[in-house]
Amino acid sequence: MKIAVLTGAGVSAESGLKTFRDSNGLWEGHDVMSVASPQGFANDPALVLDFYNQRRKQLLEVSPNAAHKALAQLENKHDVTIITQNVDDLHERAGSTNVLHLHGELLKVRSTFDEDLILDWKTDLNIGDFCEHNHQLRPHIVWFGEAVPLIEVAAEIVEQADAVIIVGTSMQVYPAAGLIQYAREDALCYFVDPHPSIQSNSRITVIAEKASTGVPKVMKAIEKLS
Repeated sequence: MKIAVLTGAGVSAESGLKTFRDSNGLWEGHDVMSVASPQGFANDPALVLDFYNQRRKQLLEVSPNAAHKALAQLENKHDVTIITQNVDDLHERAGSTNVLHLHGELLKVRSTFDEDLILDWKTDLNIGDFCEHNHQLRPHIVWFGEAVPLIEVAAEIVEQADAVIIVGTSMQVYPAAGLIQYAREDALCYFVDPHPSIQSNSRITVIAEKASTGVPKVMKAIEKLS
């Protein structure tokens, strides 16, 4: 069975990773546009680099949780692609081998001269860290106002899936939120969220639980049907 899994911050939150956006709309005390936009980087690159250095340090201190591990186990019997809005590597560390990062990756940086020049990076990124073309490196993150280059690939994956699992995301952030519209009418659809914005219907089965307990229930349901 081909399974597409759409994941968001709720999956990683149980590992102790803070979700960037607080209830007041700030990201770790910063206005979102000051740390997650091309304009913010141009205005104060040191602030932006420090913001992501702190996020990177935090990521390296946490581990995958039960939800990450359960999703990785799906690969034992199924053709699984994880499409994540998360910039962490917890899916990979849990054992998932086919992960599409819509919004970039925290443990990678790229050249401001050539966006296809991407490097693995686990330490602090500082002003003066240059690429081979002598241009400043920046976080490999899709910022507000930038295109999401993998969205069309993600849409094709959802379109071909026999089952779609949505977990840890409200599916309110576009363009990722529009991906569910590409699911086939006969595809099995599951939505795992402790505070779901929708109810189960003929199209989607809602499991009103956190990711670590809800995902194993989805796995059991799929096994009964497959």
